[in-house]
Amino acid sequence: MVYDGLGSPPVRADVGIRKDTIAAMGDLSSASAKEVLAVNGLAIAPGFINMLSWADGTLLKDGRSMSDIKQGVTLEVFGEGISPGPRKRSKRSKLWTTLGGYFDHLEKQGVSTNFASFVGATSVRTYVMGEVNRKPTTEELNQMKRLVRQAMQQGALGVGSSLIYAPATFATTEELIELCKVAAEYKGMYISHLRSESDKILEALNELMAIARSAGLPAEIYHFKINQARNWSKIDAVLAKVDSARRAGLRITANIYPYIASATGLKERVPTWAQEGTAVEMRKRFVDPVIRKKILADMERGFPTKNSPPEQVVILGFKKDSLNALYKGKRLDEVARLHGKSADETVLDLVVADKTSVPSLYFLMSEDNLRRMLKQPYVSIGSDGGSLATTEDFLDLGAHPRAYGTFARVLGKYTREEKLFTLEEAIRKMTSLPASNLGLKRRGILKPGHFADVVVFDPATIRDKATFEEPHQYAEGVVHVLVNGVPVIRQGEHTGAKPGGCVRGVGYEK
Repeated sequence: MVYDGLGSPPVRADVGIRKDTIAAMGDLSSASAKEVLAVNGLAIAPGFINMLSWADGTLLKDGRSMSDIKQGVTLEVFGEGISPGPRKRSKRSKLWTTLGGYFDHLEKQGVSTNFASFVGATSVRTYVMGEVNRKPTTEELNQMKRLVRQAMQQGALGVGSSLIYAPATFATTEELIELCKVAAEYKGMYISHLRSESDKILEALNELMAIARSAGLPAEIYHFKINQARNWSKIDAVLAKVDSARRAGLRITANIYPYIASATGLKERVPTWAQEGTAVEMRKRFVDPVIRKKILADMERGFPTKNSPPEQVVILGFKKDSLNALYKGKRLDEVARLHGKSADETVLDLVVADKTSVPSLYFLMSEDNLRRMLKQPYVSIGSDGGSLATTEDFLDLGAHPRAYGTFARVLGKYTREEKLFTLEEAIRKMTSLPASNLGLKRRGILKPGHFADVVVFDPATIRDKATFEEPHQYAEGVVHVLVNGVPVIRQGEHTGAKPGGCVRGVGYEK
């Protein structure tokens, strides 16, 4: 049964592929091919597009893209605020310094999936200004705009921001508008982790819309959600605001992952003013008696936002084995009791001791809100995770189950079991919708002349297995995956093929 990706009802048909392109569809019983994949009783769909992927790093480590390719993901999209380029030349960045350089490097290394990227507003800002908390000078802003232009010409899809984190949060709306004006020249889009997903989410939506309106480009919301129970009732106002903007002609869309917990660092509980500069400078503030007292006072009074209760936070792990032995997998309130200090003091101490952000899970979302947001016709799917593998070098890492289960969970739990929407609508959210939003040509739809990114799965069995307790488990139900016409998953197993390539934005052609 062929699902074209447009939301149309499925049709019974064969799909013929020549090289990297779909050559024919229909009754091909009289045709011949070098290889025939029997797919009776299965669903055929365009390859899925991961709108928020952190696989830019994990693909360098393992180009097979195991946890995503086994769910049918054939295109990874990077750039939530931080992108692989631009970056300063150093010993660590000797292989590339520009976004285009990263594209070339990854293609040369070889990967199983296709990939694309936004240019990160944070990457551009830190390249020019470092991590200081101030407005750019005129020359600095012009240099940032030149870097955006260079990235767009190298194939970036637009500008991505992550405004809840330092130093990204130091950027003003006006600064972001100027960067987005450059992206608009190349038909790029703006995509953003909003400046607030909790107490000030309505104001943050206003900012996103102001940037889209002033710069003249479409805008997308990363991982659409409302954090903290005190804000869950804002769901009607949030959806109404987006609907109103869309009716007024703004091209506002969003993506989502189907879980009620997010994942970020413990250090994000600390006021952003205390995170200015390098990680070393930040940790020095945490141990300075005078500054530490001010930090703790701000955390106590909820500046700039009141933190979630510590029992809603689970620590994923540490770099130091000694800390893992004591605290890994425990909730912050329990860790604080074991540590013998308040939760806020414990956060500061652990960040200093481990010299990391201390990755953690935050259970802050409502399942009812998740379902309502997931149903919106403008919402696509993104994992907000890397593409991992169940190998030793990944198993030591704490992980969110979204890295292994996002797409399978939408198709299994929310489509087949809960019947939140039809299978054809679920597939549209993963294929033609993101492809259209990104302005991609010949992707996201099954039709002759389009690239042969194809997933074959069993609608009756596809499901996510990864849990918060045991996240490193592959999804089930995907039988075949082809990337650019080459089988990468055959009968559920990876073939070892690496036919993936860079999917570049319109600016590259221009």
